[in-house]
Amino acid sequence: MAVPKRRMSRSRTRSRRAQWKAVPVQLVRIRVDGQERLVPANLRRAYERGLLR
Repeated sequence: MAVPKRRMSRSRTRSRRAQWKAVPVQLVRIRVDGQERLVPANLRRAYERGLLR
């Protein structure tokens, strides 16, 4: 595991963390039991197989 040689300043740490941004989940429209739903793309197959409600 990498260990820093020197302490990182508070402002430097916070400005580095501020660059990270969450990405909204991509939703897809599917039909389950005659109803249209918006579900996350990575869970589409699970909804179609009936593993999730």
